[in-house]
Amino acid sequence: MTPAYVALEGGHVIEGRGRAPGTARGELVFTTAYTGYEESLTDPSYEEQVLTFSYPLIGNYGVREERFEDDRVHPRAALAKEFTEDVAEWLESEGVPAVDHLDTREVVTDIRDGGAMKCGIAVGEDVTEEDALAELEQCKGMSEHTDIGAQVSVDETVVHGEDNDGADVALIDCGAKGSIVDSLLAREATVHVLPYDASAEDVAEIDPDVLFVSNGPGDPANYEQAISLVQEFVEDTPVAGICLGQQIVAEALGGTTEKMDFGHRGVNQPVIDLESGQVVMTTQNHGYTVDEPGDHLEVTQINVNDDTPEGLDGVEHDIITRQYHPEANPGPEDTLDFFDDVLAMADSRASTAVPADD
Repeated sequence: MTPAYVALEGGHVIEGRGRAPGTARGELVFTTAYTGYEESLTDPSYEEQVLTFSYPLIGNYGVREERFEDDRVHPRAALAKEFTEDVAEWLESEGVPAVDHLDTREVVTDIRDGGAMKCGIAVGEDVTEEDALAELEQCKGMSEHTDIGAQVSVDETVVHGEDNDGADVALIDCGAKGSIVDSLLAREATVHVLPYDASAEDVAEIDPDVLFVSNGPGDPANYEQAISLVQEFVEDTPVAGICLGQQIVAEALGGTTEKMDFGHRGVNQPVIDLESGQVVMTTQNHGYTVDEPGDHLEVTQINVNDDTPEGLDGVEHDIITRQYHPEANPGPEDTLDFFDDVLAMADSRASTAVPADD
């Protein structure tokens, strides 16, 4: 059995079975999802994190590229009770260390009790506990990456659906999942995917019907340019956001955000709509949340478990955001109509636009 060690903050070292070799360090988080491991492992929001799967068997329906949310695995390492050969081989091909034969219930309990924590991973024939502890020490000495968006965003604008006859959407790519683009394309939108640090001139050149801020990793306060774009365009252009996008919109309009103890990561987070009283199940992956929405946004949906804001609407302007992932990858599909609501704002803008002089 290939040696593998996971060193946690506080000095606890867990021994497991190595499934993909290498060393890694990062923030240790967990997901309660029982399906969708391909989507989770390719979700850019997991950049610089070490992902623990609480479900005991990961890989029981293989690995299929058409389910990927991006073209690479984003967590620095992956932990599970058991990985199948398919997943272990995939992670090894990606150069991502993997460890199983762990008591993941204990790992999840540690995170729930102590909050998301830093960890060090060492996997290989000759590794020791000291190698994992050395990774942990290096991780402790690192400040949070303030420019993490550069690791997950496109370098230049990419256009999808040029022949579609629907709305033009400027999607600010802070680490966008591919299924967000797919959901907009399915509704005949043309999606202009812009870098996370796109300028106001870049957006103005598109003259979008909607400015859409994507999900992504890290602290929303670090996405200063995306915050500036929302402030620049919100008076004239409908604004939408998902996950990190909701937090960025709140920051832009006078609200505040905060880091959660261990975040929401899974596919069974219950959300209630405050107007209708309807409860839906949602997929989520975030470690920050909106603390106060400010005067320009109202909370329309909250998490049933902890009352954190799950939906925001604009008080004075056309704004709609969701903390969860309505694109339903890896599921469930209760909230797909969010994209219809977003594009309805675009239709409203088009119908009220003042025609140009002949």
